[in-house]
Amino acid sequence: MKVEAAHKAVAGRIAPWAEKLAPWMGSWAEARLVRGVERLVFGEVVRPKHVLVAICDHFEPLWTGDARSPGAAPLSRGLTRVAAWRRGYPALAASLRDANGRPPRHTFFYPGDQYDPALVEPLAELVAMGLGEVEVHLHHDRDTRSTLREKFEETLVSLGRHGLVPRVHGADRWAFIHGNWCLANSRADGAHCGVDDELDLLHELGCYADFTFPSAPDRTQPRIVNSIYYPSGDVKRRKAHERGRPASVGDGRMERVLCMQGPLALSFRQGPGLPLRIDAGALTARDPATLPRLESWIDQGVSVRGKPEWVFVKLSTHGAPEREAESLLGAPQRRFHEALAWLGKQGGFRVHYVTAREMYNIARAAMDGRLGDPFEFRDYEVPPAARACQA
Repeated sequence: MKVEAAHKAVAGRIAPWAEKLAPWMGSWAEARLVRGVERLVFGEVVRPKHVLVAICDHFEPLWTGDARSPGAAPLSRGLTRVAAWRRGYPALAASLRDANGRPPRHTFFYPGDQYDPALVEPLAELVAMGLGEVEVHLHHDRDTRSTLREKFEETLVSLGRHGLVPRVHGADRWAFIHGNWCLANSRADGAHCGVDDELDLLHELGCYADFTFPSAPDRTQPRIVNSIYYPSGDVKRRKAHERGRPASVGDGRMERVLCMQGPLALSFRQGPGLPLRIDAGALTARDPATLPRLESWIDQGVSVRGKPEWVFVKLSTHGAPEREAESLLGAPQRRFHEALAWLGKQGGFRVHYVTAREMYNIARAAMDGRLGDPFEFRDYEVPPAARACQA
């Protein structure tokens, strides 16, 4: 009780200061304090034994870099970008293996607004090789529930033609990342969305999990950080994901979209500039993974409550543009995998490469109290898509 009282006292001093900087920082500071207390009290019990790593790529082959027309690059350029991945990813993965002997798994969240069969089919070939999966990404603006439904349904039909959408009892099952991070009308001005009850619509259409966040320092970043949780209350309200119920051991699956966040941290900056930085787990050519970043991501302890030994590290990237692809398919990303393997040996934990779907399944298994190697639960609730079954 004394520890709990001390925790509340310190958190009460930190949170108001952090809130002046950004709404999420108070939650982050309190969570860090709680994690520190848990380590002091419980020691090895809260240390990771399994680290599950998913790279979730906002894969936009027609990206231009122009905010006025971001997805309007020529098809020829998109084809070149996709070809680079079709050629380069098997080469990168060939000599890399996790604790289960599997190569890296890349999740391509493909934007429905940039669909062309010639752009998607090479990704489907990577799926059939066992190197990844394809999920749903969508940029949209000023929609209604009706117009957004049409866009989702069209995207699912398009990806389904390639055998990339799992089905359970005849219904599509899929994961989602919102374009511009504007899930459920996250921006006050309604830009890049327009649909308050988007989370309700997503669930209705078969979406099982959202992988949009973190988005800091963008204004769309919710207050909840470093968490796996179900939105609480009325999911038809705007920004319903701002409040939530942490996924915990013993919980059943709720009839709503599970929010699966990646690590978000305030950490020390390497090199010139301000001593602190916001690290939202994004892999870029300018900011590739480093050993300190990897340690920080794991240390955020994103997990199902009551199962701290299974740590979920969901990272993001925009891997289609040439500069980013060169980093993700080259030496910087190889160093990432080598550092991850080294950390596992030093820290005494097993590293597992997973897709977004597999990460969700393992989280659900943790909620149901399953024990053992999380790898065994990669297909726990949602099976792989038909194309992946050919591998």
